[in-house]
Amino acid sequence: EQQQASRVQFTFYTTSSLFQVHAKSFQMKYSNENMIPTQTSVVLCASHFMLYSGGGGWNPDGCFAVNATEEYTTCSCNHLTSFAILLVSHALILTYITYIGCGISAIFLAVTLLTYISFQKLLRDIPSKILVQLCLSLLFLNLIFLLDSWLALYPATGLCISTAFFLHYFLLTSFTWAGLEALHMYLSIVQVFTPYLSRYMLKFSLMGWGLPLIVVIIIIAVDKDNYGLVTYGKYTDGPSDDFCWLRNDIAFYVGVVAYFLLIFSLSLLVFIVVLVQLSRIKRQNPQNQSPNRGVMTDLRSIAGLIILLGLTWGFALFAWGPLYLPFIYLFSIFNSLQGFFIFVFHCAVKENVRRQWRTYLCCGRLRLAENSEWSRTATHNRKVQSVTMANSSVLNPASRSSSIISDGTNSSGKIISSSLQGLAYYMWT
Repeated sequence: EQQQASRVQFTFYTTSSLFQVHAKSFQMKYSNENMIPTQTSVVLCASHFMLYSGGGGWNPDGCFAVNATEEYTTCSCNHLTSFAILLVSHALILTYITYIGCGISAIFLAVTLLTYISFQKLLRDIPSKILVQLCLSLLFLNLIFLLDSWLALYPATGLCISTAFFLHYFLLTSFTWAGLEALHMYLSIVQVFTPYLSRYMLKFSLMGWGLPLIVVIIIIAVDKDNYGLVTYGKYTDGPSDDFCWLRNDIAFYVGVVAYFLLIFSLSLLVFIVVLVQLSRIKRQNPQNQSPNRGVMTDLRSIAGLIILLGLTWGFALFAWGPLYLPFIYLFSIFNSLQGFFIFVFHCAVKENVRRQWRTYLCCGRLRLAENSEWSRTATHNRKVQSVTMANSSVLNPASRSSSIISDGTNSSGKIISSSLQGLAYYMWT
């Protein structure tokens, strides 16, 4: 009976000044000897609390870190209890965000590809063909990324090298096709020579799939061990964090960072040129703007261009110092969901795509006849808009100069119309 009895201990305090709600804060200094902080972790001061039902936990209320260095952390608290400093890691949260986002993107990229491939009317123009190539590249990139950690568990060295090789290849092809999309915008909107270049898509395909292949072949030819198993993180007793990727820092900075910076600079420059061109047209011809086009429509078009050109990868450029954590979150969210955003901006909200869905996939009231009034009206509105924009662009010096150069083989009216149709495709459709 004595062994089954519980012991209760009472502690009596002769003064209540220690338990006032608005007690003066005091500071405590802790050593970081047993902690290994990383860029994706933060030090948190917390106090322990007990629950009436049993158990307890750590609560950061009433405590905050005054100063945190590699050796010590100073906490300030306004109450008494048991205290501790906790190392809160964001790596696991970022991992979940990335894998969930890539899974969602893979699904919607497949839907986008099936939509454009199934309906040939959507593949009549060059931007749509480039979009399909970009979606195909991003789909393979997401699928290999999702399988990478699982494949890294197998002891086969060749399997991991192959996985890292193709992950790097499709990452570069995604960058390249985004850059080619930017190049096409420049050629069609500014130079206005796109319709008259021979074997246009063949040349783009050779660049889009060929240039990245040359880079990865050079890297693996220099040393096959440039690709292989990489362990991220410093906690060896935690869950598996093995990943098949580039093992050599020089190969990474040359084959990924430098390549990306080149494509990013081109895409950003073209993005600015497109916005300037749009602003110039609006300023010179305010009376010809569509009455239904407002600020939100412009913002939607700009957001669609940002996603299409892969400019969201630029968040990585700002992920350093105190801005590291917020920008690494933005980087993970927007780039893992890039395929989903492409579906939204370049498939779901596009009138011609929705028309194809309603014509061939829907039934009942949602079904739309191919020669319906809505279809004819939409086609007529697009033709009127193209003609209006073509007429309003005569004042554009760049279009006139381009038309003069090409006057030997094509009429200037077609050149100007092509330029404005290119701008209309990216900004209005």
